[in-house]
Amino acid sequence: MLLPRLQPPLRAAITSIGRSSQQGCLNEAFAALAIRPAASSVGPASLTFVRHASHAQQGAVNKGKDGPGKRLGAKKSGEQYVIPGNIIFRQRGTHWFPGDNCAMGRDHTIYATESGYVKYYKDPEKHPKRQYIGVTFERDMVLPLPRNSMRRRRLNMTAHKMEVPPVVVPIEGLPEVVEKVVKGERRGEEGRKLEIGGGYVYREANWEIGRAAERAKVRVKLFKPRDRWAARTKTWKRKMANREKRVVKSVKKKGKKKVV
Repeated sequence: MLLPRLQPPLRAAITSIGRSSQQGCLNEAFAALAIRPAASSVGPASLTFVRHASHAQQGAVNKGKDGPGKRLGAKKSGEQYVIPGNIIFRQRGTHWFPGDNCAMGRDHTIYATESGYVKYYKDPEKHPKRQYIGVTFERDMVLPLPRNSMRRRRLNMTAHKMEVPPVVVPIEGLPEVVEKVVKGERRGEEGRKLEIGGGYVYREANWEIGRAAERAKVRVKLFKPRDRWAARTKTWKRKMANREKRVVKSVKKKGKKKVV
């Protein structure tokens, strides 16, 4: 396509070179044929501008209709060993509930709270339809455990029934015996009247407890109420005098620095 367009200018250049008596250089001939921009009404030459995009075009991140999967489901199989904090099951909703030695996060993730083996089971006594995930300390243990059975806890310990101390029944004349035993133990406790109260505790009244120093004959300095207004005024005057001294002292220091 370019050859037919170049032929007329080349022919004109060759004929002009042959006709001229003076042998001119080819550069002058081709310079005469140079295309010059046409003059415009506004300026000497018309300028052409090209506009480029100022911002890069952004493409869609997910071109598909659905986003990436959330990787839900079981992360640990049955009888697999786990440690505290291991995620056992990820879910949306409560398809599985936490059982023994397990807990549930705010996104319904079930994780282990103790080291052991994972167990998937159902507990009809607790709920007829719910499914539970638990952790046992031994692989051979079966969940759910029978109600009120001995269970292993942390540090390989088992729960035992606590021994309840026998209930003390108040007997007539017992306060007198207690008074004789307490009498003479400490200074100032003479003449105490112990009465049985709630929880079978022998305790005297609060106003009698406050008289312990009086019964022990301990001398305490009496409080002498004074003029608090005069004390406050005196304190305020002392603080103002100290403040004036500090101001005078700082002014003297500044004056010495200027002299130097």
